[in-house]
Amino acid sequence: MTAQQKLQQRINQCLHVCVGLDTDFKKIPDHLKNVSNPIVEFNKIIIESTYKETAAYKINFAFYEKDGTKGIDNLYKTLELIPNDVLTIADAKRGDIGNTSQMYAESIYNHFNFDSITLHPYMGFDSLSPFLDYKDKINFILALTSNKGSEDFEKLKLSDGKFLYQKVIEKVDEWNKNQNCGIVFGATNSSELRDNISSIKNLPVLVPGVGAQGGSLEEVVRIFKENNSNQFLINVSRSLIYADPTINFAATTSRTIKDYNSLILSLS
Repeated sequence: MTAQQKLQQRINQCLHVCVGLDTDFKKIPDHLKNVSNPIVEFNKIIIESTYKETAAYKINFAFYEKDGTKGIDNLYKTLELIPNDVLTIADAKRGDIGNTSQMYAESIYNHFNFDSITLHPYMGFDSLSPFLDYKDKINFILALTSNKGSEDFEKLKLSDGKFLYQKVIEKVDEWNKNQNCGIVFGATNSSELRDNISSIKNLPVLVPGVGAQGGSLEEVVRIFKENNSNQFLINVSRSLIYADPTINFAATTSRTIKDYNSLILSLS
């Protein structure tokens, strides 16, 4: 099953929540901290509690790479726990000169076998083309991110009067010849999302920034629905996986993602 098929299958079930596995040992429930592998055990329970209700899982490489080879081993083990019909996203934000990007692409898609990845576009087309050559994958390219620093570059106005992030959206649409591109657009920029939704066209959109970062799920979903688009993933990390620090966290996580789905459905 291709990445596109996995995503569409879940969207057809009205599932739009992407579970962010930004797993931090300091934040997992205390009763798990003494098991043989706390990170993998926590991820296992989160996945078991959410996989029927989620559209995707996003693994943030930083939370695993910081622990060296043990962390990479935990990443492998976590990937093995994710059912094959659910989209996996490598949140690695790659993008480099062509031959380096070729190695990154082979790592993410051939070695780890992820379905998709986050990429930054600021070195241009040749830095992303090795990823775009994988026609059965999805490449989520940063357009306008949810962090405050997005104003430093992404919101710079160009000589033609457009903002840099708008030029990125144009380019991604141009590069989408294999129907394997998407964009990242932060939920904290809902007014910009509304203003640019027509430019996004049919590109799938990964939307971080809901919950702990302050973005409004309701506002974002309404924008997509008002524009007859269902091609979106709402990433939820901390406010979902750390919703309950007690021994009952699995039940709370399951209930929380169902509540998110019910809310999204009610807005349609």
